[in-house]
Amino acid sequence: MKRVDPELEHAILRHHLVDGWPVGTVASQLRVHHDVVRRVLRQRGAAPQAASIARPRMLDAYLPFVQHTLCKYPRLHASRLYLMATERGYRGSEGHFRRLIGELRPRPVPEPFARLSMPAGEQAQMDWAHFGKVAVGRALRPLYAHLLTLSWSRMCFVQFFHDMQECSFLRGHIDAFAAFGGVPRQVLYDNLKSACIERYGRAARFNQSLLEMASHYGFEPLLANPRRGNEKGRVERTVRYVRTSFFAARDFRDIADLNTQAQAWCIEVAAARRWQDDDRTTVGAQFEHERSLLRPLPPTAHEATSRVQARVGRTPYVRFDTNDYSLPCEHTRRVVTLLAEPSRVRIVVDGVVVAEHARSFDRRASIEDPQHLQGLRDYKVRAKQGAATHRLTATVPSAMTMIERAAERGHNLGGLVSSLLELLDMYGTAAMQRAIDEVNACDRVGPSPVRLVLEAHARAQGRTPPRPVRIENPRAREVTVAPVDLSTYDRLTENDDEEST
Repeated sequence: MKRVDPELEHAILRHHLVDGWPVGTVASQLRVHHDVVRRVLRQRGAAPQAASIARPRMLDAYLPFVQHTLCKYPRLHASRLYLMATERGYRGSEGHFRRLIGELRPRPVPEPFARLSMPAGEQAQMDWAHFGKVAVGRALRPLYAHLLTLSWSRMCFVQFFHDMQECSFLRGHIDAFAAFGGVPRQVLYDNLKSACIERYGRAARFNQSLLEMASHYGFEPLLANPRRGNEKGRVERTVRYVRTSFFAARDFRDIADLNTQAQAWCIEVAAARRWQDDDRTTVGAQFEHERSLLRPLPPTAHEATSRVQARVGRTPYVRFDTNDYSLPCEHTRRVVTLLAEPSRVRIVVDGVVVAEHARSFDRRASIEDPQHLQGLRDYKVRAKQGAATHRLTATVPSAMTMIERAAERGHNLGGLVSSLLELLDMYGTAAMQRAIDEVNACDRVGPSPVRLVLEAHARAQGRTPPRPVRIENPRAREVTVAPVDLSTYDRLTENDDEEST
């Protein structure tokens, strides 16, 4: 129910009580609804003066039923109560019925709250806040703010994340403690899953990751009572302050730029505001006093990572959060461990970090290291050379002797194998075998002696040495064609010659 402006409320009371205007006249002159006038008069204990004889209302016959039901179920919706009344014969409009129920519904007695106060350095309050969604490449990611506020000085630290997962929850604490230069003795949480797994009354089971961080920094985690927002009012007001003073109409490139601006705002703007307990000083001045009372930071920061097991397929990439991260090609087809943080992703194999990338919050993006791609290309070249050597030695076994001698003398093995395969395709298996045997017998190495022997044999048989065919298409050059034994066709020709004689 909308609150009436104090000036309008004063005008309603003056015209009705002093000038004697009826409710309808007050409503028409002040241009408000007559129900607003009646509500103001009822709240101030001044019943509206009857301008005429009151007419009976259609609801009057159902008042005992309505009042009894509201006393038993004070939070029952007016829509449900209207259906119950119509089943009993009520024929009035639903809108009029709703307005009357608003007047008849019993008002709860407001609960008084004691003002909470904490000594300096004693407590901080933490909470998450949702700030809509932002576009990251092709993805639309949510934006959350991790807020930590010192209860005494009201100094705050704000950091934005794209999720509220465990590593972001821990990272927000670690960076906040580092910015404060110390650790409070207590941190108060709402009943969020990152802090509390389950709770029954005062008994609660904290998240194991939170307990490990609390032991590392030496603070006590506390939980606010359910539906008691006043217990963590410091951070609740910080959420509203961040929305209105910092985030409203703010431009930023990405989340890193937003966090840089947020940290500058905490130091330059939020710390310069007046301190609530004494307007003669500022939050920043009181924080300098509270900083000396915080617990000192430990020598090393706590680790805030999420461990995920993932399987690498045939390609040297591992998928995490819809994005693919490269790793060395020798780790394909195995299970690896991903250590994910809000700013980076590390890939671990057998306890050793084999790849590290800046984390991407895009969707279906490939994050690659040029060294990993170069290693994959080198591996492919070596694999092709290995396949070529296997084909040559399987077809011409004596070629292995030449390759071993070439290795001992420091020759280029890749070029040797490639040239010998080219001669093999030109002259055939039998001629190649004879030529390599002759060259090996002379203890010579290289494709040139083999070519000379092949050409000499071809001229001795009255045949012109074949010329190599250059194939321009690189994909066609990589196609391996297994040689076919044509001796069966020679036998067919011999049979034809015998029949002709």
